[in-house]
Amino acid sequence: MADSGSEEIAVIGNTDLTPSESENNLKNTMVEKGTNLLKRMEINVAEAEKRTGKNAVNMQETYTVYLIETRPVDAASEGTNPVPDSLWRRYSEFELLRNYLLVAYPFVVVPPLPEKRAEFVWHKLTADNMDPDFVERRRVGLENFLLRVASHQVLSNDKIFYSFLTEENGWKETVFETGFQAKADSRLKALNATFRVKNPDKRFADMKHYGDELQSVISQLLRVRARAADRLYGVYKVHGNYGRVFSEWSAIEKEMGDGLQSAGHHMDAYAASVDDILEEEEHYADQLKEYLFYADAVRAVCRKHELTQFELEMAAQDLTSKKQQREELATGTVRTFSLKGMTSKLFGQETPEQREAKLKMLETQIEEGEELVKERNTECDEYVKSAWVDIERFKEQKDHDLREALISYAIMQISMCKKGIQVWNNAKECFSKM
Repeated sequence: MADSGSEEIAVIGNTDLTPSESENNLKNTMVEKGTNLLKRMEINVAEAEKRTGKNAVNMQETYTVYLIETRPVDAASEGTNPVPDSLWRRYSEFELLRNYLLVAYPFVVVPPLPEKRAEFVWHKLTADNMDPDFVERRRVGLENFLLRVASHQVLSNDKIFYSFLTEENGWKETVFETGFQAKADSRLKALNATFRVKNPDKRFADMKHYGDELQSVISQLLRVRARAADRLYGVYKVHGNYGRVFSEWSAIEKEMGDGLQSAGHHMDAYAASVDDILEEEEHYADQLKEYLFYADAVRAVCRKHELTQFELEMAAQDLTSKKQQREELATGTVRTFSLKGMTSKLFGQETPEQREAKLKMLETQIEEGEELVKERNTECDEYVKSAWVDIERFKEQKDHDLREALISYAIMQISMCKKGIQVWNNAKECFSKM
């Protein structure tokens, strides 16, 4: 379990280097306590490219790779513009990185990846994950993921993350060498802790419930938005019919013809503008989707706390049981019904030597149990401290991001309505000149 202090957390993942390596290795110059990687490195996902190759079972497949470009911030501030370092990554490699971060930093609300396949789409959009528009939105989402991690005070200082950005070959092997997969908590273990923990922390229980509610509310909002987009598309395209009718009408009029023709052109332009509008709307929908997926990251932190608390309770319960056994052996009384008590009645009492040997063994077990409870207590306290700091950071980020996204969405809707009014004002002017 990671220490709760920010200074100790800042060097997690780099403790396997010797002091001399720390001085000479660029990776460790990036690990500067109290700073984040984004202050020292520019990061962007510049483009996406479709490729064809053979998969693990030797079958042909088509997939998309993304070009990651990085360059030192110092170079830009000094006025130089060096060629950025670049490498290609598949979406599955981004998934591997995030899975590693989830295990290595369970107390962090790890930023989510953009969706693998399109969800909550209106009917004119395709759910094909190879569609160019979807791939472009995913490219933006992957860049946003990297920027989120690179700006995080803890995650940005991880050497695996740094090598993901800078080392094209051998990165996967480095990740697997950490053994993170063996450290991951099983779903069954986490579920068991959820239902059996006796003294859950109310703050984490409330936060977990909030994560459920946030996911539900944003899901509903995205469904409403998809339905509205369908209706909006229909309304705009109907204006194209106005344009066609006005143009046909202008052909049979002499004095009114020019006015009708001009009004028809305004209606055609209005109908055609809906594609750009709904494409812009997808940008805001993707911002909402990020927090839809963030909700699961919040719940993951809360589930890990439940598991930590459950392990503490199990250790304390086992210690209490051992102490009770010691008391029963010392006094010769059995407080509760047990197999041991029945055995004593059937086959007689233990000899003093046997009792002494058992007492010694129990004493050893109790000492180990007390040490384990102490360790679990420290672990749980540190987890609570570290996790709650990051949850508070996340809440502040969420409030800011969603407020800005909703304001921008409202401004876009107002602008769209103003354009509609302007179109009809223009049509009115055309009719007035007839």
